[in-house]
Order: sequence, then C-alpha cells, then structure tokens
Amino acid sequence: MSLPVYERASEAARFILTKTSITKPRVAVVLGSGLGGVADAVSDLVEIPYSEIPHFVKSTVDGHAGSLLVGQCGGVEVVLMKGRFHYYEGYSLDEVTLPIRVFALLGVKSLVLTNAAGGCAPHLSSGSLMLITDHINMMGENPLRGPNDDHFGPRFPDMTDVYTPGFIALAHEEARELGITLREGIYLGLRGPTYETPAEVRMFRKLGADALGMSTVPEAIVARHSGMSVLGISCITNAAAGIGGPINHEEVVEVGATSGRALAGLIVNLIPKLAIGE
Repeated sequence: MSLPVYERASEAARFILTKTSITKPRVAVVLGSGLGGVADAVSDLVEIPYSEIPHFVKSTVDGHAGSLLVGQCGGVEVVLMKGRFHYYEGYSLDEVTLPIRVFALLGVKSLVLTNAAGGCAPHLSSGSLMLITDHINMMGENPLRGPNDDHFGPRFPDMTDVYTPGFIALAHEEARELGITLREGIYLGLRGPTYETPAEVRMFRKLGADALGMSTVPEAIVARHSGMSVLGISCITNAAAGIGGPINHEEVVEVGATSGRALAGLIVNLIPKLAIGE
C-alpha cells in the first residue's frame, strides 16, 4: 500500500532541501513542452533529476527534460520543473500533482503554470501567448477525489478564481513594457494522448474553450487547494484539428521553443513581482 500523499510529499521536500542552500522558495514554475528557457536566468542553480527525488515519477515526453531546478531569479528563491508529468503517460493524478504538493510544503505561495496548447478561438494563432483566465476540466477525473488531506486544504475548495486576477493584471503590465502581446482565454484540459478530432473541437468551442491541452488543470486545482496563487500561460503551438492542418508533436515543440523565448523573458521579469511574502 502506498504512503499517504502528505508523507510522500514531505519525504520529497526534505530530500530537495538537502541538495541546495535554498531554504524557502517563494515562486515555482512548471515549464511545458519546449519552454525550458527560464532556467537560463536562474543563478546558484542546482539541478536534481526527477529519478533521484523520492516518489517522483519519470517524465517520458519529448521536450520535457525531467529535472527540478532550484536557485534564485531576480533575488527571489525559486523552484522550476523542467518538464512535467501527464495523466496520459499512465500516471495517477496523485503522481501527476505530487510536485505541487511538494512545493506547498517547501513554502511556495505563487505558482506559474505554462503549457503548449492548441488554439480553437479566432483570436489565437500559432505562436500566440494566452493568459488562462479560467479552465474547463474534461479529463474525467479530479486530483482531489478520495479522502481529503487537511494538511493541504479544505474538503471543498472554492474554484471561483483559480487563476489569480492580480497576477493576470501584472502579466499584462509587464508584457506591455516588454512589447509582448498577451491574449486571454479559457483552457480546456483533456486526457490525451490523441489530439482532438474536428468534431470534438467544434463541441469544445461551443462549450466556451479557447485553447485545448493535456495538462495544467490538475496542477491548478491542487495548487488552489493548497492555498497558492496561480498564473497560467498557454503557448498556442498549433491550430486545433479542423481549423489548421495535420498536427504533430515535433511542430508543437518547435513552435513552443520559438514562442517560449518571449515567454521566458516575461516570466523572468514577473518572478520578483509574483513573490508573496508571509
């Protein structure tokens, strides 16, 4: 029988603290497909392969490096996931979201979630950066299902403002200064690993989705359960099926890397502003 999530997260957090002089990171960033450029701005960098961290699983997707980075950015202690875990890899949502639980125990108060997504709204094109204002969970599962762990949060957490309005405003302000155009939209999370059919895309659009992806929603839910403030940004790497041409993962990573350079600059500038003290 596996250990309770609190015990697993505690053991992982203690291990991470033995590997670095960082004692209490205030901001965490999850980097999606092809979006690893933020790491270049981190000083006093310590890189810990996921394979060494107790209870972390393995990232198996191209474009997801599979290591945890700890250091400082803009004078703020940070922790970065260079590659994430996905439900479609066969992991449980407990395993997918364990790093977010670990961040909570490390003292992280602000979480930045990035992803590569398919755009299904007219105002989004390949290469667009979209601030997530809300999400639709179509994964058929919720990471909080099962006994609630009061160490992290309440049984029935409020999801009114999953993506912190103040963080969205800060992102727009910083983007204007950098000359970066930010769109806004609703992200719809799916299990994957197949891309959606044109008929599914039409249905999801009618439901209110602007972008479609296979991550982020479980992490955002767990972060809010743990009391974190969340900023979500999608890099629109392709038009969804039926809107553009055929989709392949190599192109997703390529576009993500190109747009990711602008996104990385934005995140680096935002980190000191997103740091929330005690």
